[in-house]
Amino acid sequence: MRLRVEFTTEPFDLDEAPAHAVAARDVIEAAALDAVDVGPFGNTAEGGADAVLTAVDALLRRSLAAGATRISLQVNVVGEGEA
Repeated sequence: MRLRVEFTTEPFDLDEAPAHAVAARDVIEAAALDAVDVGPFGNTAEGGADAVLTAVDALLRRSLAAGATRISLQVNVVGEGEA
């Protein structure tokens, strides 16, 4: 099964990426995921279910430890015909 995760961390800082956002980005970029898109207002990544779920666990733990006060995420099953 393939999953797509979309997430944001808060609080926002438009001048410089906060430590919690950098921690989340580092987790996603280091994970065994593909189709990674990291941006200032939202981030997405896709991969196998185990890889996505492992990355989400690390993302939550590391972002909270780095000062995130809110993490919004959505996980979707990516169908065979979806990109």
